[in-house]
Amino acid sequence: MSSDNIIEVKGLSKCYQIYDTPKDRLLQMFFRSRKQLYREFWALKDVSFSLKKGETVGIIGRNGSGKSTLLQMICGTLNPTDGQIKVNGKIAALLELGAGFNPEFTGHENVFMAASLYGLSNEQIRDRYDDILAFAEIGDYINQPVKTYSSGMYVRLAFAVIAHVDAEILVVDEALAVGDAVFTQKCMRFIRKFKENGTLLFVSHDTNSVINLCDKAIWLHQGEMITSGKAKNVAEKYLQYTLQEVYGDDAKLQSLKDETVSDEELTIVENEVDGPKTTVIDYRSQYGIEDNLNNANGWKTGAGEIITVNFAEIMTGNTLHVFKGGEKVKLTIEAQAHEAFDSPIIGFLVKDRLGQVLFGENTLPFTNTHTVQVAAGEKFKAEYIFTLPMLPNGEYSMMISLANGDINNHVQHHWLHDALIINVSSSEVRWGLVGIKFDEVKLDIK
Repeated sequence: MSSDNIIEVKGLSKCYQIYDTPKDRLLQMFFRSRKQLYREFWALKDVSFSLKKGETVGIIGRNGSGKSTLLQMICGTLNPTDGQIKVNGKIAALLELGAGFNPEFTGHENVFMAASLYGLSNEQIRDRYDDILAFAEIGDYINQPVKTYSSGMYVRLAFAVIAHVDAEILVVDEALAVGDAVFTQKCMRFIRKFKENGTLLFVSHDTNSVINLCDKAIWLHQGEMITSGKAKNVAEKYLQYTLQEVYGDDAKLQSLKDETVSDEELTIVENEVDGPKTTVIDYRSQYGIEDNLNNANGWKTGAGEIITVNFAEIMTGNTLHVFKGGEKVKLTIEAQAHEAFDSPIIGFLVKDRLGQVLFGENTLPFTNTHTVQVAAGEKFKAEYIFTLPMLPNGEYSMMISLANGDINNHVQHHWLHDALIINVSSSEVRWGLVGIKFDEVKLDIK
């Protein structure tokens, strides 16, 4: 094994014997190799690759392509039929929902059992137990049998364990899909921190997640490795393939060098006469905005703190936290200084459930031309007026921060990861992470 590699996979294959009846399985024991009563199913065929320490690799492919089989063999829970696997580091894996947990044991008992399987002593587990519970955030359910847990609680506890076992290699197999927005973002923050020194293997059907998290990607199809390379390039090839599968013979997608093909959907409308134009596309979205200020994670120095966050529609003054998208809104963030601030900064970022930043702003554009100083004990506020963008269905969160200084040299005195939770439902936004409200879409015969 090369000293630069932390994982080496050479010619890895896994074959299952498929019998039509249980009787054939029994008879095969007597016939041995003289007669074959089974069909061979190759879940994985001749897969080879290597990973260096610190690399982040995504594995994509349709259901049944061999992704989970590959990870199970790397983790040692499944033996290969052929090939070699060499791992030079401690692996922590979240492969299946609740994998490694005994459903009859309580969460407390499963923490000790699972952590001990990763090589931690009872003393080490006790030292980290409070941190594991704080990460999982399942409260008194820790003393209940895990068979009573929801799927989200399973993932919370399982991820909390693997986040505290000092692993060098982290393997995540689509398990975060069942988590809520706040916990998923907590996991993503941990994964991004882990990526600084560790090696990540990440399986997902969401190519955007792979592009966002991974440096490289491997595409598996029917047990074979189709291609590997930069995550963006592999994801684009996979997307083209999946679209071609959907289109069938109706359309043939051809790769274009140095060009990106995008599909656009146009609404055909009749030519309008002179007069005011109305929006053609009704996105039918509904935003539910929840104040999560009291429950938000983050940090503060004590020099100041954010005390309120408020959304309101400019035209109507609506503060019911129910919006449609496309409205002109005012976001107000109020803070209090416990010490003097000579250059206060208040900012926000809106992120999706994967932690990708969609949009945001801070008060620097104002304070760069208007000096503002705040004395100890004073309250002050930031106001942002903007058009609420169109977002696809899903859960989003708003990070809010209070700092002092300038863009190059500042201190974040209060940082709240999930100050607001935004739930978007019934949205017909289909393309991209953020949509815009079109005033008109038309198609003419020229």
